[in-house]
Amino acid sequence: MEYLNIALPKGRLGEKVYAMFEAAGFECPSIREDNRKLTFENEEKGIRYFWVKPSDVAIYVERGAADIGVAGKDILLEYSPDVYELLDLNIGKCRVAVAAPNSFKDNPKRALRVATKFANIAKSHYTKKGREIDIIHLNGSIELAPILSLSDVIVDIVETGRTLKENGLEVVEDIIPISARLIANKASTKFKGEMIEKIRQGLYEETKK
Repeated sequence: MEYLNIALPKGRLGEKVYAMFEAAGFECPSIREDNRKLTFENEEKGIRYFWVKPSDVAIYVERGAADIGVAGKDILLEYSPDVYELLDLNIGKCRVAVAAPNSFKDNPKRALRVATKFANIAKSHYTKKGREIDIIHLNGSIELAPILSLSDVIVDIVETGRTLKENGLEVVEDIIPISARLIANKASTKFKGEMIEKIRQGLYEETKK
């Protein structure tokens, strides 16, 4: 049997996303069971779900291992995967922002040192401003960089801003709002287009509730 493969992001966001699929009529009861399975099928509906690391969803979809999936807009902007973006799910809302120590004063005479894991988003933002930057690519605890004078500012995802505040940092500039997006493999939209559109429509109805 041929299934429609759906990549869900692991974690809190993925649980919210699955709840939307379920409410839209694309449930898969085994996903709610306490087990260590990696894939979950509903033969009757012809769908198969699997959990992957949030930053990997777009790779699974782009390469065709998944027909559709849900990825944050930050991932789509940073890596520009060759996929179709079908729908803003209006969940997982946050923003990519520039944050700096409270005492920060920019010195335009030298390159601004920017610590981030979103190098492309940061480059694009500062290129538009005509500001020369030195990117310091980090994967975790980015707030530490300006505290230890590794960088002047950071570019990162900000939800509530609490972590920043607790570390003596503040948002100095918002770059772009972020939310979860339904994405599709380009070839899959040709061969499984009807099913994909049915899911897109069902999820669209859920975003309006």
